[in-house]
Amino acid sequence: MRYLIAIGLVVVIVGALVTIKFKQISGLIKAGEAGQKAGPPPESIGTAIAKEDTWEGTLTAVGSIAAAKGVTVSNESPGVVTAIHFESGDYVRAGQILVELDTSVERAQLASAEARKELAGVSADRSRKLVASAAISNAQLDNDEAQLKTSKADFSALKAQIDRKTVRAPFAGRLGIRTVNLGQYLNPGTAITVLESLGSVYVDFSLPQQALADVPVRTPVRVTLAGAVADVKAVALDGVIAAVDPTIDSNTRTIKLRASVPNKGDKLRPGMYVNVSVVLAKRNQVVTAPATSVVHASYGDSVFVVEDKKTPEGTAVTLPDGKPAKVARQQFVRVGTARGDFVALLDGVKAGQELVNSGAFKLRNGSGVIIRNDIAATPSLNPTPDNH
Repeated sequence: MRYLIAIGLVVVIVGALVTIKFKQISGLIKAGEAGQKAGPPPESIGTAIAKEDTWEGTLTAVGSIAAAKGVTVSNESPGVVTAIHFESGDYVRAGQILVELDTSVERAQLASAEARKELAGVSADRSRKLVASAAISNAQLDNDEAQLKTSKADFSALKAQIDRKTVRAPFAGRLGIRTVNLGQYLNPGTAITVLESLGSVYVDFSLPQQALADVPVRTPVRVTLAGAVADVKAVALDGVIAAVDPTIDSNTRTIKLRASVPNKGDKLRPGMYVNVSVVLAKRNQVVTAPATSVVHASYGDSVFVVEDKKTPEGTAVTLPDGKPAKVARQQFVRVGTARGDFVALLDGVKAGQELVNSGAFKLRNGSGVIIRNDIAATPSLNPTPDNH
């Protein structure tokens, strides 16, 4: 009897344990089915409304700065440097003396030529008086006149030779690094320094051949030197297209253009690269959205549109607090030009639609979302972030 009681107790305990585990497993299965039916938990995101705006038509390119006037200053005649009248980086006037070469020999020859010229002048004056009284022949007067002209020509030639040994600035501008020193012998054509006129500069850039009709001479351009200083606005300069190359590059099918830009404050230097925006005459109506709303992928660009969640029967789903549940629907778009933190969406999105602009990277089509615009960043058309 004792054995039967013990066996009965074991059976009861085993049965109770089986019942408990069955209920636990059944509960887990039901919770899993409910979770699978409900889907993954919603993601916290930030949103922005797609807006219709009027943007000026622009064509963008990367350009290179070239000096409007720039030369390598060199000497015409050989000689030893006796005086240097500038330092590297100086601003000079047109005609200012930069370097003087030794002219001691030429100046001695000039003094001798001047004496010969004075003597020839005196002889010519005497012959003119004597020929008037028929004391000498006209042939003698002609010879003295010729001697006077030869003496003047020799004097002028020596003076010009001395002047050629004085190197002057051909125009006003800023000098580069000096490459000569006192006492150095210079062969003709030796580079002394570089002179650049920085009052205005040229910007050379290229555009696709389709833009040829939209970029005539005098078309406004906007040049931006990005990353040079913390204040980007300080290096945004306006200019105009000065020349359009009449030929098309057969390799790239692009046209070469040159813009003339006033160089206020000497911000632009030859050799720099800049961002160029050609401002077109026509303005375009575009749908704009923050650039962070666009998800770039190899199969195309897309955005996530926030919509109310609905059941298969079309009934809106509400949250426990009574607010409508939201889901993100992936929509492929065609992206146009950028302006600050915004881009133009040419196709796929209409004005007024709510787009995900923060947290889009963690979403997939149909994901549940919770909108948290209180912690999302605010985009701007003219962003000026701190330069750290």
